[in-house]
Amino acid sequence: MTATDPKGGGSRPSVCFLYIAQTHQILHSLPIAIALARGWPDVDVHIAATAQEHLDYVRDLLETLKAPPIPMRLLPPTWLRELRLKGSSTPPKALMLAANVHRLGRYDAVVTPERTTALLRKLGVKDTKLVYTQHGAGDRGGPFEPRLKQFDLVMAAGPKQRDRMLDEGWVTQKTCAMVGYPKFDIIDALPPSPLPVFPQAKPLVLYNPHFHPTLGSWPKWGRRILERFAADERYNLIFAPHIRLFEGADPRSIEALAPFVDHPRIHLDLGGPAAIDMTYTRAADIYLGDVSSQVYEFLRTPKPCLFLNPTHADWRGDESFHHWLYGPVLDDIEGVVDAVASAQRGHGDYVEAQRKGFAESFDLRETPSSVRAAQAIVDRLPSGRRRPR
Repeated sequence: MTATDPKGGGSRPSVCFLYIAQTHQILHSLPIAIALARGWPDVDVHIAATAQEHLDYVRDLLETLKAPPIPMRLLPPTWLRELRLKGSSTPPKALMLAANVHRLGRYDAVVTPERTTALLRKLGVKDTKLVYTQHGAGDRGGPFEPRLKQFDLVMAAGPKQRDRMLDEGWVTQKTCAMVGYPKFDIIDALPPSPLPVFPQAKPLVLYNPHFHPTLGSWPKWGRRILERFAADERYNLIFAPHIRLFEGADPRSIEALAPFVDHPRIHLDLGGPAAIDMTYTRAADIYLGDVSSQVYEFLRTPKPCLFLNPTHADWRGDESFHHWLYGPVLDDIEGVVDAVASAQRGHGDYVEAQRKGFAESFDLRETPSSVRAAQAIVDRLPSGRRRPR
């Protein structure tokens, strides 16, 4: 269904769910769009994206979920949409925002799972409410930053995220709403993606390095970790890094990954659906990672974790590494496979910390998170407070 531009100033408020970054962010805000379309018939919900593959993915999700029809549009111009800067799988975010500033400024609210959209304020958008849903509930300090002040509403998954944003002055009680984790709603409603088939059933390790250039484990240790698992027959391994590490490239095109493409005990996924829809975090028996927020999705069920510290960061007492309390931390990879086995045996020492950390990260209630998030948006629309039907 093709969207038309909102006219502005009408009796029906209009809300645009905007996608200008990588595909993995869609699952963090689309469930809110669906809840809004289902529950508030007097609100016009639109979806806009800068890549056709985003709209294709959204369309498939809406059809699978039997969601109400939501108008969608591919943002112009075509030449800019087709531009890819080095290392990016999406058009330049800032340039696409600038090219569409007047169009986006006609909505009553623009909802986004990423922070670059705060640029709309500098581009002259004053009356449109800007809403940031977040796209994870991790501890890394990077997302806690000044652009949050440009949003009229910043959502928090739980008290840990909310309190840190408040304490550091990025949000106020008025501009922050603790809504839970809408991604869980859509994941629970969707069938999981197909899992890789390994020749033999073995405990399954998920290696999930982050793209951070220094805190991420891939630059210093990644290939050696794969070599050690390739040489050890105790485990099957899924290598599913943060999608931004390789931007969904073909593993055969990456020199460090090519030797493992057809390995019987190693599966490589650089950004497919299973890498973003919690298929792997739900299926894996052990988590091996560094600073990715995906560890919290993995810990929806307490399971063994092993964390990698290639830069010997002084992490104890640093809230940006709080999740490293949920399993042993490795400062040397020579015995990484043995360390995984040790983490399995000693998991009981970390179960209580994992449960507590999950509860601090996600404020989950009987009312679905996506409905709570939709209500928080509606509460800030210019036509006043509305309640779902």
